[in-house]
Amino acid sequence: MRTRLISVGERMPAWVAEGLAEYRKRLSRELPLELIEVPLGNRGKHRDPIRATADEGAAVIAAISADTHVVALEGRGKIWSSEQLAEQLGGWRMQGRDLAILIGGPDGHADAVLKRANQCWSLGPLTLPHMLVRLVVAEQLYRATTILAGHPYHRA
Repeated sequence: MRTRLISVGERMPAWVAEGLAEYRKRLSRELPLELIEVPLGNRGKHRDPIRATADEGAAVIAAISADTHVVALEGRGKIWSSEQLAEQLGGWRMQGRDLAILIGGPDGHADAVLKRANQCWSLGPLTLPHMLVRLVVAEQLYRATTILAGHPYHRA
């Protein structure tokens, strides 16, 4: 199973890039994780944020292959504990399909992206910087793989 983290926005701060690299290294055997960055839509004075979000959505959808199971990070999505995420991951693996986890831009996901998603996942009611979300998702995927493997990393 190929796993892609598709995120709107580029140029991670060094501390995010280093943390993400660490979790990608830890995941390399159990769940290889590829980061795909798509550019932010054009925003600013006299710019239409709806158009910017639609442009981002088109780029995200273009990065998803046809038979991929898509999970969009969305504030109104399901909140999973780490154990529940591990159960989800086990189910995704059993499907035998690739997995894409989507992180939207500053105005969220375009409607077309949410329609393409098979599931929506919420990290909870907190508002997090989108670059930090990359790191949180990678850590939680690593935690889920260790739960499934019976590894002591997760001690809840």
